[in-house]
Amino acid sequence: MSVMDHDSGPRSGGVGKFLLIGAAAVALLALVFLAVTMMTRPKPEPKAAAPQARMEPPPTAVAPKPAEPEKEAPSPAARPRPRREKPAAPEPAPPPLPAGPTLVVDSDVPGASVFVDRKYVGTTPLRTTDVTPGSHQLNASATGEEGVVQTVEIAASGDTAITLRFKEVRLDASVPVVHKHAMGSCEGRLVASPAGLRYDTANKKDAFSIPLSGLEAFEIDYLKKELKVKQKGGKSWNFTDRSENADKLFIFHRDVTKAREKLAAQSR
Repeated sequence: MSVMDHDSGPRSGGVGKFLLIGAAAVALLALVFLAVTMMTRPKPEPKAAAPQARMEPPPTAVAPKPAEPEKEAPSPAARPRPRREKPAAPEPAPPPLPAGPTLVVDSDVPGASVFVDRKYVGTTPLRTTDVTPGSHQLNASATGEEGVVQTVEIAASGDTAITLRFKEVRLDASVPVVHKHAMGSCEGRLVASPAGLRYDTANKKDAFSIPLSGLEAFEIDYLKKELKVKQKGGKSWNFTDRSENADKLFIFHRDVTKAREKLAAQSR
């Protein structure tokens, strides 16, 4: 064996021992560092236990509240309104003027023509203010009926109402007469109404009253100026008057005859 091989053995063992000591030192330092790190590390706080879920009853349905109207924000630039003065109380209205004269006419035959003082004012039913207060003559006519003539007093204000009755038997006639007897005569007055014919005289024995339906004869002789009256199944009378003609007797006879005819027509 040579000198070189004998010297290399002991050097190799020294280097290995040195490396082993260095490794042990590094391991020890690592352990120390780890221990220090563990000691200085803050302990973690314990986690709070999660609360257990509670069994709540199902929520009841609640009606939604109506939306409130949005309030308008006051305008910052709004100016205060000027104060209005209280208006003065109005003056009381003057009392109404009284209504003028008004004529109101109705009739039992509609459509009758009406004249006031011969002036046509309309047909019934009628309401007219074309009249003046006071006394006026009213004439009315209807087809198939006897005309109506009467005086009407129209009030100064308000309504003056009248009703024309064409179908009503109207008779209000009278005439002064002389009753001729077989010997002499007496004077009196013949009066006719719907109730009948009446002779008024101072001679009570000569006076009479007969219903119109109780007349058997009612005749006039204009030339002789004589009016003959005869009761059914009874006495008769001859009348005249002191006028120059028989006009008054004629008109009286005409009015009574019309009334008798109308009464007879209504009784059929």
